[in-house]
Amino acid sequence: MIAAARYYESQSPGLGSEFLDEIEHATHALAAQPQAAPIVRNDIRRRLLTRFPFGLLYQTEDTRIVIIAVMHLRRRPGYWQGH
Repeated sequence: MIAAARYYESQSPGLGSEFLDEIEHATHALAAQPQAAPIVRNDIRRRLLTRFPFGLLYQTEDTRIVIIAVMHLRRRPGYWQGH
């Protein structure tokens, strides 16, 4: 996530911050409605970012949400499955 923010910032000043803001917005949305995102594998859900080609992979547990990965949708999208 940090590497992506740095990359976007190097492409256009302020874009890295916008990327991080988009991630924050997505985390607030999934906290409000954790069951809204589709399940992609077992009990892992994926919430897509609106403006950037990334998704948040997460699991819901009793009283918390665990973000597993901030994944780029076009670069090795299944890398997280071995973990």
